[in-house]
Amino acid sequence: MALTEEFEAIYQDVIKRNPGEDEFHQAVREVVETLGPVLAKHPEFAEAKVLERLCEPERQLIFRVPWQDDNGEIQINRGFRVQFNSALGPYKGGLRFHPSVYLGIVKFLGFEQIFKNSLTGLPIGAAKGGSDFDPKGKSDSEVMRFCQSFMTELWRIIGEYTDVPAGDIGVGGREIGYLFGQYKRLTNKFEAGVLTGKGLVYGGSQVRKEATGYGCTYFVEEMLKTRNKTFEGMRVVISGSGNVATYALEKVSQLGGRVVAMSDSNGIIVDEAGIDFETVRRLKEVERRRIKDYVTIHKKAHYQKEGNIWEVPCEVAMPSATQNELSGKDAALLVKNGVIAVGEGANMPSTPDAVQIFLNAGVLFGPGKAANAGGVATSALEMQQNASREAWTFEETDAKLRQIMRSIHQTCKEAAEEFGSPGNLVRGANIAAFLKLSRATLAQGLV
Repeated sequence: MALTEEFEAIYQDVIKRNPGEDEFHQAVREVVETLGPVLAKHPEFAEAKVLERLCEPERQLIFRVPWQDDNGEIQINRGFRVQFNSALGPYKGGLRFHPSVYLGIVKFLGFEQIFKNSLTGLPIGAAKGGSDFDPKGKSDSEVMRFCQSFMTELWRIIGEYTDVPAGDIGVGGREIGYLFGQYKRLTNKFEAGVLTGKGLVYGGSQVRKEATGYGCTYFVEEMLKTRNKTFEGMRVVISGSGNVATYALEKVSQLGGRVVAMSDSNGIIVDEAGIDFETVRRLKEVERRRIKDYVTIHKKAHYQKEGNIWEVPCEVAMPSATQNELSGKDAALLVKNGVIAVGEGANMPSTPDAVQIFLNAGVLFGPGKAANAGGVATSALEMQQNASREAWTFEETDAKLRQIMRSIHQTCKEAAEEFGSPGNLVRGANIAAFLKLSRATLAQGLV
């Protein structure tokens, strides 16, 4: 979509100030091209340059992470933390450990987090961080040494009222435990609210592990309701097999859907009988094996090395692996094969042309900043429990998560309708979040 001269100038300035950071540029453009109606109705936001301020992080930290592997060799990785915006609360956002991590990835994730966190309705700002460290194939001892070195640098800028990291790709309960232990050792304080995604025995929350997958499923459920449909009997495809995909699988199955395909970076599995949640959970969480091993247990399923999961016909697609995994070509194929709803479990997994194809075809489309907000929402619920020294039940926390996802869907739907784009939840999400952020930014002055 072509930008007006004013918005094009803002976008080009972002490119100039952040050269070579393609994912960040993409995330900014996707927001910028939707905000024209808002700034026309609220010129005070344009005069205060709220959008320009949102595009510039409040603070960026890049640091060296030296650690020793099991062979005694010294390894060097790079760590990042981008504290993007604190207009609504303390910085909040995950840490990603993956070889692809560089400053542009972290800034794209942090920028998306601003809008996602605003949509939750909870008092949290936005940040993101991580490292180009790859935990795959590493021993527990190696992961522990890396996490301790990483936290030795990070601890200075985080705290329960300052910045609260969580997990993301490559950072699960094991990594959060090692990070928390080192933070406690460095500060000599048991500050439970400084990290979320903790184990239940030391301040974690029920449903946190399941939250992003469950939340995305609840969001898709709300979209389906607008057409008097449910998950019952639906063929569903979920890309990925990490935390988000695994628990989306569980919740879709509970709601009557049949997940027929999942994937990892090596290939895809297809099980027409419906993929079994307990098998996937055990393979990924307990045994730390690849998704291809599913077919050694379920003989009627088949594995396709380097296969394209979007070639599997489905009615609901839930891209839950990584950014830009679903192309325009993939979107056209999904539409041809009868997809009616797409819920993004990952951050920005659909390319811009894919999103446009879905919207043009009338496919229900839940953008990641809305559909996968369940993870950070439950992190904020964990912060609440830590602050009040409470521990809620699984059912209580799950009910709160479900209500938050319903509220996010309703908020996006109403904003889209108010600003002339009924059914376009991409615009609705951006506009609803921007309105809240703008009002908070103006109230706090030029900071």
